[in-house]
Amino acid sequence: MSETRRIHDIQPFHVMALLARARQLEAEGRDIVHMEIGEPDFPSPPQVVAAGLDAIKDGEVHYTPASGLPVLRQAIADFYAQHYAVTVSADRIIVTPGASGALLLTLGVLLERDQAVLMADPGYPCNRNFVRFLEGRTTAVNVGAESGYQLTAEQVKHHWQAETRAVLLASPSNPTGTLIDPDTMQGIIRQTQQLGGAVIVDEIYHGLVYGGQAKTALALSDEVFVINSFSKYFGMTGWRLGWVVAPEAYVESLDKLAQNLFLAAPTPAQYAALAAFQPETIAVLEQRREAFQQRRDFLLPALRQLGFKIPVEPQGAFYLYADCSAFTDDSYAFAEELLEQAGVAITPGKDFGHNQPEKHLRFAYTTSMERLQEGVARLGKYLGKS
Repeated sequence: MSETRRIHDIQPFHVMALLARARQLEAEGRDIVHMEIGEPDFPSPPQVVAAGLDAIKDGEVHYTPASGLPVLRQAIADFYAQHYAVTVSADRIIVTPGASGALLLTLGVLLERDQAVLMADPGYPCNRNFVRFLEGRTTAVNVGAESGYQLTAEQVKHHWQAETRAVLLASPSNPTGTLIDPDTMQGIIRQTQQLGGAVIVDEIYHGLVYGGQAKTALALSDEVFVINSFSKYFGMTGWRLGWVVAPEAYVESLDKLAQNLFLAAPTPAQYAALAAFQPETIAVLEQRREAFQQRRDFLLPALRQLGFKIPVEPQGAFYLYADCSAFTDDSYAFAEELLEQAGVAITPGKDFGHNQPEKHLRFAYTTSMERLQEGVARLGKYLGKS
């Protein structure tokens, strides 16, 4: 018996093969500088860990309501009020197993078979794979430095077709780290609504923004779906916890789908997340945000000096999307070469779409400054720049 066609169409993370090879080299005694992993290197804040342990000790290990603990949904709503000065009803917030769970629910209530979702290329690969899993189609729109690697309202209008159902945005984005400015976001929302579609905004890197605070799309409209996560800014990747803020008309359907797909998000993680909003925790997280900014401010000019082209300074996340065409016309082979010969692990552009992936690499500054400096030194030596 053969596998389904959708499984054949859904591609793996190509970087995982490089990561496996890096681990093998480390097991053989090689020292590898990791710039491929899109995960904060800091542990979860101690306040979060303590709250999670207390919940387990107190027996809080049973199912919660499908939409999440009411007290956590209210805490998230309060966070929007305090952090963004935006009023969001807790009733519109669905807590999910990671942001991936939030995206799956959102696409599940929006997308019929063969309907299309517009998204930028390059972009996060799971987005298009989720659409394929639900028997939908992706309309990938090539974006470049001129638009900050983000969609514009004009592109949405140009690429919209009869079967298009939604636009999926990411601000800050993976792999480019760029933001969508509020005017552009407002234009996309207005254009999409005029066309009868829905807007989904991935804000999972909010908080990890440098040089000013990002504005949530919820400040512009109550009719957008906003997805966020406790993974990145809050440093809780393995706890598997995220949320979606949905238009009121979709809340009941999202709850019903959550009941059927995964019953509820992990209970100890939900109690742990209550501590994520405490002032003491935010103080820790802000120190870490500053550390990420310092890393960006080191790595960006260092890579440019080596000959990598990075035309847009990323305003958020922890990635640099670099044009490596000065060195190669095959970024995957080049990434393999850098791993084997220089001991530096980097993600090839192949993972992020079909928009000139052979010319690009993604560098993640999710390791210490000392390791980044070591990685740059190794790259410089290998490329003959030092």
